[in-house]
Amino acid sequence: MPLPTHGRFDFSPLPARPDYAWPNGKRLAVYVALNIESFGFGVEIGPVLGNPLPMPDHRNWSWREYGNRVGVWRLLDLFDQLEIPLAHQVNSYLYDTHPEIMEALRQRDDEIVAHGRTNSEQPGMRPEADEKALIAEATAAIKKHEGTAPAGWMTPLMAESRVTPDLLKEAGYRFLVDWPCDDQPYWMRTRAGPILNIPYAVETNDFVPIIHLRHDTQTFVDAMVRQFEEMVEQSEHQPLVLAISVHTFIMGQPHRLRLLREGLKRIRNHPLFERVWLTRPGEIASYCETLEPGIVPGS
Repeated sequence: MPLPTHGRFDFSPLPARPDYAWPNGKRLAVYVALNIESFGFGVEIGPVLGNPLPMPDHRNWSWREYGNRVGVWRLLDLFDQLEIPLAHQVNSYLYDTHPEIMEALRQRDDEIVAHGRTNSEQPGMRPEADEKALIAEATAAIKKHEGTAPAGWMTPLMAESRVTPDLLKEAGYRFLVDWPCDDQPYWMRTRAGPILNIPYAVETNDFVPIIHLRHDTQTFVDAMVRQFEEMVEQSEHQPLVLAISVHTFIMGQPHRLRLLREGLKRIRNHPLFERVWLTRPGEIASYCETLEPGIVPGS
């Protein structure tokens, strides 16, 4: 019996790939993704800190909502201070439930990456027609308010269905960040043509280490810095992408914010930071689209 496969892309060992550089000869593309999410009250789907309470579990809903009422504003101030551009992974319901947040993002002129309607639902668990309609609704809301449709998508909880990449390509998306199996972008096959996957590492995303693995914040921040230190050295041999992903209700907590600030300063002050392209995923996708076929895996 053959081993089941997704059929989206072929195996491609990193050392065997062509070398190329990011714009201006940079070697390591670094982007920061800020996850800004909405959650329904009394809905069972959603992250839990500690033990869940009986529904409606107001305590855990309130912990998540802290990120929107308090955490996001502190994080935006931090990234302003450090002059770090952002990709905001947003649930489209935020336009209705938290419009002040979306207006603040618009003032920063940052990138909006579609992140479903809400993290209180899993689009990939729905029938194909329902998932298609959900993607269309989220996309339309962003286009209505921002003037252009988003180029990139992240499925809530990364919980894709077997046809999610097909539906995204058919909806006009150019890239997604759901498949964290590489340190370089690569093209994926869909029934409507290729779509680019941009690296989005699980281990430099605060959600899994802190909420699921229960690492303390210093452990996570140290791992984030070590990831950067190793990758910026490795990038001498091949161009790489480092994604740092934080959530408003996690890193927006004051005790974590302080350590995140220190970690980002360590990265900004690193002696090899001159190799870094501080960017956004959409800019990475646009650059990859200009490269000759055969350079980016799957092209």
